[in-house]
Amino acid sequence: MFIPFRNGISFALPTKFTYPFYYTPHPIALVAVSLLKARLMEEDFKHDFGVGRSERNGAIGKMFGVLVVENQAGELGYICAFSGKLGNSNHHDGFVPPVYDLLDPTGFFRKEEIEVNDLTVELSRLEQNDSYLELKNQVETCRTDFLLWIQHEKALLKAHKKNRQVKRDAANQDDAVAYGQLIDELKEESIYQQIQFKQQQNVKKLALDQLEGSLNLFENQLSELREKRAAMSADIQARIFQSYTFLNVANQQKSLLDIFKDTPFKTPPAGAGECAAPKLLQYAFLNQLKPIAIAEFWWGMSPDSEVKVHQEYYPACRGKCEPILSHMLKGIEMDINPMSINPAEGKELPIIYEDDYLLVVNKPAEFLSVPGKTIEDSVQTRIHHKYPSASGPLLVHRLDMSTSGIILIAKKKDIHESLQKQFLKRSVEKRYIALLQGYVKSSQGEIDLPLRVDLEDRPRQLVCYEHGKHALTKYEVLERTKGHTRVYFYPHTGRTHQLRVHAAHASGLNAPIIGDDLYGQKSDRLYLHAEYLSFWHPITKERMEINCPAPF
Repeated sequence: MFIPFRNGISFALPTKFTYPFYYTPHPIALVAVSLLKARLMEEDFKHDFGVGRSERNGAIGKMFGVLVVENQAGELGYICAFSGKLGNSNHHDGFVPPVYDLLDPTGFFRKEEIEVNDLTVELSRLEQNDSYLELKNQVETCRTDFLLWIQHEKALLKAHKKNRQVKRDAANQDDAVAYGQLIDELKEESIYQQIQFKQQQNVKKLALDQLEGSLNLFENQLSELREKRAAMSADIQARIFQSYTFLNVANQQKSLLDIFKDTPFKTPPAGAGECAAPKLLQYAFLNQLKPIAIAEFWWGMSPDSEVKVHQEYYPACRGKCEPILSHMLKGIEMDINPMSINPAEGKELPIIYEDDYLLVVNKPAEFLSVPGKTIEDSVQTRIHHKYPSASGPLLVHRLDMSTSGIILIAKKKDIHESLQKQFLKRSVEKRYIALLQGYVKSSQGEIDLPLRVDLEDRPRQLVCYEHGKHALTKYEVLERTKGHTRVYFYPHTGRTHQLRVHAAHASGLNAPIIGDDLYGQKSDRLYLHAEYLSFWHPITKERMEINCPAPF
């Protein structure tokens, strides 16, 4: 699995290990990546990556990773891994093995999976049993008929009661004997009808009970099988989590259950431990290889819900990998987390409009709108310092940290509420300008792709038609030059990363915004700018139009 570099390295090795959640690959990692990519282009791994195609036809890309290492003899080389399975196999020559092999035919998972599958087959057979299905239909029909009969009979009893009242009212009460006889006859009639109703109800209920009893025999059998299958599945899952154990440089070992017990998840998410980075580090620690640098990249067609660019580099995912890698990299000196460095240091916050009630600022790119987890400096904190007597939440809306442009701020709580209502009613007009990587054919149009957060890799967003929130963007092409397209974006909704995903996704414009380090490729900045905002002034009732030209 260890592949030594055949040619000498002409540049200095990194002094610290790669921070895996936000990085630019080190040149030594790029050398290893280039060698792996050459192999991916030549070999058949029984997997359709869809490279170079626009039609999916079952194709799907895959995340690969390289880890540059030094062996005990002081030789420099690298090891390779892929996330999940490749060609329905966990093992391929030249790649590290999985941390735990679920596909091992001699392992407990495969054996007990057969038992669970047998239970599933038995459940399916019973659920499709002709006698069971016939009984279900009979019970449903009998219940419906019974309820309709009761409804009919009660209406009939009510009509009889009303008729008896008519007879009582019409009777001659002066003839006490005749009137008393009529009252007795009417009472007897009422009692008889009630008895008849109860007797027929009991007969029909008994017939229904007998059918339901027969059906319950099937239902109880199904419930027992379902409970047995669920218990077996839960036991297998717990044993799998316990079987995935991860080392670190100090040879400390932890299972997935131990690693995730103190996280918000409490239990490991599906696929935890199957990503490339944990596989690479586990193999390195097991074989006394010193980690030097890591890089992960996507190869092939993007998934339907995500935005993944062929050959682009990606950080380790937060949801599944961060808890695991936090354990595995303990004791290894790493590059500083770039996200812990204040990106607004030394940057000014220009005010482009101000009166007694509100102000508008031009937020620079790489400048937080509100305080982050580790960085306090932001538009909100600077405005608080500048206007300590201002009341209310201040910021009426936000921009992504990497997006520059107009932010509207209220100095008073009632002004904030008034402006917020305009945003909610969508009477505010917004326009962004962006420079896209690629050629957008249509001169104008709209993108309607529902979005939700990627729970396993925040803050990335996914296109999701089942759970996503409605997101609509209109666009207008301004110019096309040298493989780039300049566009206006008019967002009708304000979802997180809406413009970025709508630009980059294959079902959107399929042209990521230049500098988009989540959905495209890094550059000197994200080329997205909020340049126009129009709203009604809460006090003067004037239509305000704020323009802020893009710096690109």
